[in-house]
Amino acid sequence: MRDAITGLIGRYDQLGRYFDRSAIDRIDSYYAQSALRLAAVELINGEAATIVREASQRLWLEDPELILPGGNAYTTRRLAACLRDLDYFLRYASYALIADDLQILDERVLNGLDDTYKSLGVPTGPTVRGIALLAEEVVEKLLATGLADSASVNAVVRPPFDHLCRGLAATNVRAR
Repeated sequence: MRDAITGLIGRYDQLGRYFDRSAIDRIDSYYAQSALRLAAVELINGEAATIVREASQRLWLEDPELILPGGNAYTTRRLAACLRDLDYFLRYASYALIADDLQILDERVLNGLDDTYKSLGVPTGPTVRGIALLAEEVVEKLLATGLADSASVNAVVRPPFDHLCRGLAATNVRAR
């Protein structure tokens, strides 16, 4: 895994160039957001179980068929798998959030996941909505701390979750 800074350094090293204004601005932006990134990841680390539980409850309220007989989260085993996957997405989103590098999500989560979900018949629509709800939970909890304004929190927190949503939505897997 890498972060925004090591990725930037690597690109400039490959080109054999000194940093230009764009690179320096990117580094400045990364460090300017560092306190917010750290606060978001601390929040996720401390409240992961609550975030997953609250996001999943919101998902079940929006789409109760998921937990009814025939639904993809029906039976204890399937429900546990759904919650495990939401926790997995939250954990990897926190890695990408602190590193400010979405490529982590491609390498560690999205590459190959579509094949797995297709083979298991897991519908990505509810999964994508669950990930979006995870982001909403994190944003709401972070805003409640008063650390930053809505625009700043959304700009920092949402990109990893949005990237996961786009990546999974592209697979367009339907339930059997």
